[in-house]
Amino acid sequence: MDEREFKSAYRNVNERPCTFMKALLRRCVGCSRSQKVLIAEREAMACQSPGGQQRCAELLAEMKPRALFALRIEEGQPLAHGKAIKLQCGGLLGLAESMGEQGVDDVHALIDRAQERYGAFEAFPYSAMMPAITHFKVRNR
Repeated sequence: MDEREFKSAYRNVNERPCTFMKALLRRCVGCSRSQKVLIAEREAMACQSPGGQQRCAELLAEMKPRALFALRIEEGQPLAHGKAIKLQCGGLLGLAESMGEQGVDDVHALIDRAQERYGAFEAFPYSAMMPAITHFKVRNR
């Protein structure tokens, strides 16, 4: 299956891709709303919650511009795969850590708890999350 066929099949099979798919596939976090999708021997993740997917997308959209310095990229520059993993895994783990939690078993529940504590996404403790993004190791060597 060539890449164009794969992308077409992917869009047809996975109508609601998970925003934090890279983090879930890396297994640094878990989510109760995710579902694994297998296409042509490749793994992907789908979100079973339309509202949950929207919240995750909003959180990631708030995290990315604040993490540009930590990721050592400039605004408008594309996010490489490794840096996307650092942003997703490090960001979620940093959010959990800022709330006094160890690890992220459920992204959806973590965002619920964070919104109860901080309110809007703009009020999340991004400065406390940056060290986790900076220090997250993409690969164990």
